Amino acid sequence: MKTKINVIILAAGMGKRMDPLTKDIPKGMVKLFGKSLLEMQIDIFKQYDISDITIVTGYLGEKITFPDINYIKNKNYSLTNINESLFCAKEKFQTESLISYSDIIFEKKIIKQLADFKGDIGVGVRLNWKPCYKERTLHTASEAENVVIENNKIVKIQKNISKCEKNQIIGEFIGIMKLSKNASDILVQKYLELQKSHIGKFHNATSLKQAYTTDMLQEIIDSDYLVEPVIIEGKWCEIDTIQDIEYAKRIFK
Repeated sequence: MKTKINVIILAAGMGKRMDPLTKDIPKGMVKLFGKSLLEMQIDIFKQYDISDITIVTGYLGEKITFPDINYIKNKNYSLTNINESLFCAKEKFQTESLISYSDIIFEKKIIKQLADFKGDIGVGVRLNWKPCYKERTLHTASEAENVVIENNKIVKIQKNISKCEKNQIIGEFIGIMKLSKNASDILVQKYLELQKSHIGKFHNATSLKQAYTTDMLQEIIDSDYLVEPVIIEGKWCEIDTIQDIEYAKRIFK
C-alpha cells in the first residue's frame, strides 16, 4: 500500500564546486556507485513505497528525466537560492511532505525515522557530525548547517554555530525534513506574507530571494512555532565537492 507522504527534492542549484563534473549536468546527476545522486534517492523513496515524488529543477534541468516523477522548474534559479526552489513547489504541499536536498546520500532507515515523525516540523539532525569534517578540507565545518537543540526543540538553525549554553546541544541539519499538512500551510502563508512585505536582509541571507531553507526555518522558530529535531542514525553524506565523492565511497563501501 502506497504511503500518502509526498517527496520534494530540491535540485535547482548549479553545483559550481563540483566543476568540471557539473559543466554539462546538474549536481544531482553526478554519479556514485554507477547511479546518479538523484537516482539513489528516488530508489530509496520508492523502496519505502513513496510514489509521489517531485523534483524542483533549475540549472540544466532538461538533463533530469526520470520516469514517473513530477517536475517543477525554478525559472529564476540563477538569481535565487534553495528556499525559493522549495516554494516553487508549494502546490505540492497537499499532504505530509518530505523535503530533501538533492546532493545528499543516505541509508533507507534514515527516511523511515523521518517518515515516522508525528509532529508538525521535523528536521533531520545528526549529533556526531564533527569527525567527517576532518576529511572535508574543501567543505569545512564552518559551512555546516547547524542546529541548537534545547529541551527537544530546535531554537536556532544556521551555518557555523560553534557555541551554545550548557543545557543545549549542537547538531547538524542533514538536508531532509518532514512537514505535516498543517506545517506546510503555515510555511506557505508565512512565505507569501514575506514576499509582499519583506525588504532587505533575511536572517543570514542578503535577501528573501537569496535565503536558504535554514533561514525560513529560523523565521518559523522566531514566530514561536515548534520545530523538532529528528535525531538520525545511519550512514549519510553530503556531496558538495569532488573530494566528497571519495569520502562517500569510503563511508558507503
